[in-house]
Amino acid sequence: MKIIAIAIVSVLYLLSFSAKSQTTNEDELWNTIEKRPYPQWFTDAKLGIFIHWGVYSVPSFGGKESYGEWYLRGLQVGDSLRTSFMKKYYGNSFSYNDFAPLFKAELFNPDEWADLFKKAGARYVVMVSKHHDGYCLWPSKFSRNWNSVDIGPKRDLVGELTQAVNKSGLKMGLYYSLPEWNNPLHRWYTDPDDSISTYVDNYMIPQFKELVSTYRPSLIFTDGEWNNSAKQWHAAELISWYYQLIGSDAIVNDRWGAGSKGGFLTPEYSSGIKEKQRPWAEVRGLGRSFGLNRNESLDAYMSQKELIQFFVKAVANGGGMILNVGPGADGQIPLLQQERLLQLGQWLKINGEAIYGSKAYIKSEEEKPVSISRGDSKIDFDWVRNSPEKGIKEDDFTAEWNGFLVPDQSGVFLFELKADDGAQVWINNELVIDQNYTSANKNSEVMGAQTGKTTNGRITLTANKAYPIRINYQEKIQNAHIQLFWSTNNSEKQIINDKYFFQDKKQSMKGLKASYRSMQTYLCYTQNKNNLYAISFEWPNDQVVLEMPKPSNNSTITLLGTDKKLPWKYTDGKLIINTTSIKYSELPSTVAWTFKISNFQ
Repeated sequence: MKIIAIAIVSVLYLLSFSAKSQTTNEDELWNTIEKRPYPQWFTDAKLGIFIHWGVYSVPSFGGKESYGEWYLRGLQVGDSLRTSFMKKYYGNSFSYNDFAPLFKAELFNPDEWADLFKKAGARYVVMVSKHHDGYCLWPSKFSRNWNSVDIGPKRDLVGELTQAVNKSGLKMGLYYSLPEWNNPLHRWYTDPDDSISTYVDNYMIPQFKELVSTYRPSLIFTDGEWNNSAKQWHAAELISWYYQLIGSDAIVNDRWGAGSKGGFLTPEYSSGIKEKQRPWAEVRGLGRSFGLNRNESLDAYMSQKELIQFFVKAVANGGGMILNVGPGADGQIPLLQQERLLQLGQWLKINGEAIYGSKAYIKSEEEKPVSISRGDSKIDFDWVRNSPEKGIKEDDFTAEWNGFLVPDQSGVFLFELKADDGAQVWINNELVIDQNYTSANKNSEVMGAQTGKTTNGRITLTANKAYPIRINYQEKIQNAHIQLFWSTNNSEKQIINDKYFFQDKKQSMKGLKASYRSMQTYLCYTQNKNNLYAISFEWPNDQVVLEMPKPSNNSTITLLGTDKKLPWKYTDGKLIINTTSIKYSELPSTVAWTFKISNFQ
């Protein structure tokens, strides 16, 4: 027995030593990854083009606020909109895999795509090589009969676009989904999260290495990591292997699981972040979806003005943008998306020196408060990651509703508020609900259930009496939604509608008075070499007034796109630029104007 005990102790010691060695090795890899310089090309590039294109581009359908590329997941969770659409137009026996032969890419011309992206002013391209449905846009030997060569276009789409992009002088990047919804080795969201090791070891890692070794992209964008740790994904090992293979030009993003370190940051459908020490790129589509969603409304698309100003703000705050296009199943990029890209490129042609290779100035932007008023019939909103109204930020906005509540019965009412993030409800000047909450959901999933918190409150009301009501809402980051329900012992829970809401005590106008507020950027700063750039979103008419340090005496100021030197003076801590000499017909843009202050320091 003593010998057996000694043997067991020895085995346990060796296992402990081995685990400790693996942990130490992983820590060393992360330390090396963190210390590795980010490639200068990415820091200077500022603009990349994302491409979400695959089997999901055949139905290209979902809710107006949902991601088109999550079509399969919608079917899996029984999303009524997608399932009814599927049955109506494809039949009861049609499955998601049956879309693959219809994904033909007959109009796909990689050289035309690369030329369009270059004209847009992009410096790199990120193509989705495999999304969460597991369908590969290259002939992966690990996905037989579920790749673009075996079924569908019968073409190596990754290979063709990689060749065209490289030939155009742009950098090529690839998106790769770490998990898959339907892989028999591990079904993401269906099987237990911790049962992923067989899938990772026998499928994901070898497929990832196959992809990278074949096409040698300068950038890797992983996704779908959020249910598992970086250790489970072998993230440090894979990133290190990739860096050694590609060299100093290689860069990865930050989506590698809990505990991962390094990589450029990827806020998604946000109002942007302020980060000047670590590279980042806002990731979003021109509309609400990445993959084409034919159910989107026209007003869901960014206008030329919104796109350019959003991009400028990102650069001024230390980052950039990866702007997505969602081609149709035939390989045609929708014309509206093409137009927006070209409009951005035309602006960059004039103002590019304030963008490419620029750095954030000590002051990023000038802001002012804005508010928008309207009438709302009820409190039942799911903005997902979007602004509630044009002109209001996607994040860090507030809303307030005022009016009168007129119940049709007497008794004790239970009010229920569901919101992401904070909200309060006052009825008859009594605080009935006080919810101070910020959602912890920071992943890129939008198909899941709402992540807000539910808070209750009770109050006694009398039938047909008009009670003043006020609801406040504070949105912080990412998902945004708010709903207000009520119920009594005699009635089931329901959204309070405009049958009971009135904007005035006389009850002459239904609904509630709504006021949405946020800060709005009207001017941004960047610096490049010894020049400072002030990019204004409002044409100043007679003068531009900048609160900033005094430029050097030999500084000259010009409006990019013109050859006129503008007179200026400095007084009381303000730089005042005289713009009266510029005629309307001479304006080089209609959405943003860049004033270059040469030899600033």
